[in-house]
Amino acid sequence: MRIGFIGLGNMGAPMAANLAAAGHEVAGFDIAAPMPAGVAKAASIAEAAAGAEVVLTMLPDGAILRRVAAEAIPAMARGAALCDCSTVDIDSARAVAEEARAAGLGALDAPVSGGIGGAAAGTLTFMVGGTAEAFARVAPLFDVMGQKAVHCGASGAGQAAKICNNMILGATMIATCEAFALADKLGLERQKMFDVVSTSSGASWSMNSYCPAPGVGPTSPADNGYRPGFAAELMLKDLRLSQQAAEGADADTPMGALAARIYADFVEAEDGRGKDFSAMLPRLAARHRR
Repeated sequence: MRIGFIGLGNMGAPMAANLAAAGHEVAGFDIAAPMPAGVAKAASIAEAAAGAEVVLTMLPDGAILRRVAAEAIPAMARGAALCDCSTVDIDSARAVAEEARAAGLGALDAPVSGGIGGAAAGTLTFMVGGTAEAFARVAPLFDVMGQKAVHCGASGAGQAAKICNNMILGATMIATCEAFALADKLGLERQKMFDVVSTSSGASWSMNSYCPAPGVGPTSPADNGYRPGFAAELMLKDLRLSQQAAEGADADTPMGALAARIYADFVEAEDGRGKDFSAMLPRLAARHRR
């Protein structure tokens, strides 16, 4: 396919590179990042979008998505598809989808799970909102960039799935780190803690696959000085999106709200910015009960 890719940062660059390596013709645009291997540099958003069968975006937030879409949509040919892989607020996702449909385009919101490592390895999971027709059109690209794509429903459903998933992730990571910090103070070895919990009712992805304790369980960012696989500030962003959505839907999410406050303290008032979200463990291990 002929593809336009807008937003070539830590996630977008390896995704675009994988598409190019698979034989697709990819034109990329980013205001600062260099072009990954195999991707032709476009001079503007409109140039990247012109003539593309699918335009993919990977952007920081909903406001930027709306601005990019306002430039990309008029340049796209009718029948093409706009697929946003960013994690943004549901209102922005639905608004952009409506603009795209009004222009005769397919539209998908397709946020991802898997982090930078999954983007590089082509093992992302895509949570997708939009029509079945648009999903079928873009599905071959999901197969290149990821290991799974789930069509979650109408426009906005992909973003809903992502923020619900990450609300669980944020809360369970805090609970996992709390448990390790408590185990330390009770004299329980971290490896023994892992051996029990990872095969018991306390098991979770945060414990079993992304253990926040260095040297315990599979290799994770904890074994690399907590350099981010998924940065704490991105977890904070997603938790805040979950609370924004909860307020709009009149949903009671007390654990999600508390997780958002804890990560806000960590990122904005302490030293969590630039660290992996699992660096909550050394933060909690150093604290005392108030």
